[in-house]
Amino acid sequence: MPPSTVYTGSRHHSPPLGIVAIVFTVLFCAGLYPVTYFGGQPSFPMPWAAPQTVTAFLQQRHSAALLCAFLHFGSAIPLGIFTAAAVSRLRFLGIRAAGIDIALFGGFATAILMMASSVCLWTMTMPGVAQDPALAEALHFLNFALGGPGYSVPLGLLMAGLSIPAYFRRLVPRWIVYLGLALAVCGELSWLAFEFRSALPLIPLTRFPGYVWLIAFGFALPARAPRAAAQEVQA
Repeated sequence: MPPSTVYTGSRHHSPPLGIVAIVFTVLFCAGLYPVTYFGGQPSFPMPWAAPQTVTAFLQQRHSAALLCAFLHFGSAIPLGIFTAAAVSRLRFLGIRAAGIDIALFGGFATAILMMASSVCLWTMTMPGVAQDPALAEALHFLNFALGGPGYSVPLGLLMAGLSIPAYFRRLVPRWIVYLGLALAVCGELSWLAFEFRSALPLIPLTRFPGYVWLIAFGFALPARAPRAAAQEVQA
């Protein structure tokens, strides 16, 4: 049996990960509300919607689309902070595995592509775009690519890169690790949505449970450096 783990007084100085994950989740979900069924009609069109459907949405729900772009751009900031702080904390806790560098790449890529997707949606709200079906459709496809697989694929790398090192060091409960790995698989497989429409559900399947995972991991990851209790007491 491995020695039990206690925590020293040495504390990692970083933003509270769980709170940062909650801020990210709230901002992102708040951005979704205006463009969904609950925020009004027509709601945000599906990726392969007809050009007329896209232009109708932009013309009738201009303010909702603009608010969505604003909040989603802002939500990328706490996600980037979460990524940097979580990787820094794992290094502080003694992790030297390549997984945390993979997580850093995945988290930063997710945040950057979220910003790009938001800028694309903001561009779609500009005067003249909604009156040009071909341009609106092209930007709509780009927005989907950046905010769909462009979000879920690198997010899967973030979750896997944080979960695996945390598992071997027993830093978080196993259910968080297993959930993270399952969502990571869904995230990587969502890449197939570029070729197969049937793979589209993998994107929300990664996205929404991913909020739960980020919050749970953020609160569970210890902020103090561990040491083996057996090292303190000698027979």
